[in-house]
Amino acid sequence: MKKTKTTPFKINGERDFSLHLSNLDQHDKIAKIAKALSSPTRLKIINILKNTTMSIQEISDTLDIPASSTALHIKNLEEAGLIITESQPGMHGSMRVCTCSMQSLYLQTFDSETDSTNNMLTMDIPIGSYFQCEISPTCGLADENGIIDTYDNVKSFYSPQRMHAQLIWFQKGFIEYRFPNIDNPLLDLHELSFLMEICSEAPGYQEVWPSDITISINGYELHTYRSPGDYGARRGKLTPSTWPNGRTQYGLLKTFSVRNDGGYLDGELVNRNINIALLDIQKNPYITLRIEIKENARYVGGINIFGEKYGDYPQGITMQMVY
Repeated sequence: MKKTKTTPFKINGERDFSLHLSNLDQHDKIAKIAKALSSPTRLKIINILKNTTMSIQEISDTLDIPASSTALHIKNLEEAGLIITESQPGMHGSMRVCTCSMQSLYLQTFDSETDSTNNMLTMDIPIGSYFQCEISPTCGLADENGIIDTYDNVKSFYSPQRMHAQLIWFQKGFIEYRFPNIDNPLLDLHELSFLMEICSEAPGYQEVWPSDITISINGYELHTYRSPGDYGARRGKLTPSTWPNGRTQYGLLKTFSVRNDGGYLDGELVNRNINIALLDIQKNPYITLRIEIKENARYVGGINIFGEKYGDYPQGITMQMVY
């Protein structure tokens, strides 16, 4: 089969789908996606379109199915928002060209852990599950067996093994997480918090080594926290034996919160220019958390981020929603 030359086209809109059964407004979309994914043939179509563009005729020839059936499958996938199509010039007039518009799909089928007394939703994610990063050495990642890939190599931050990371460090730049938006739109959100164990990043370790760590939520700066140092004088309570002495061992557990009246660090008001309404939580199916060491910070002292198997606290990065 000779492949028809097609022109790649720009994909606009959200490519990461995060849906929740508790959100009644999303039920129609969930049903359309479920219907679209219920066919083995449509799954094959998504698979062949994930890295390329093809015409309906090319898809038909590749899968050895009638063009009329292919067109119906494409219609189902497009209605679900899983692929997009556009008309392009062909050898005999115009042709319909298709590509996959979905990058990831997350369906929350149960409510997150709920504290009935405080009306709190809690979600903990692994530190290696960041959405994007732009960092500079010194840098690295480690799991419970030791270093992942190599030291001071930015490429290691794109390794599939990063998902197993239990310790992440870098000198400057940012790392960004996208938490599934588990907010219940029927309730009044009073507080959004992120809890993480962090410290500065020094050669070896230095108990006094200040670093200015900026935390942003949904693109709005909450606060720049000045970390006092990089702690390694004693072993972390959870740090595995494979991690040597003389290096970072543990951090401090910090809580960054946004309430209706401002931003808070460990329960203390630090920023009156941010609030829950400003974050526009319902705008996206995810909530963005950025952890950053700015190049122009007074103290560019790096950062260590601890997972559940390093440091003193058995957690990754925890998001809390209080109603």
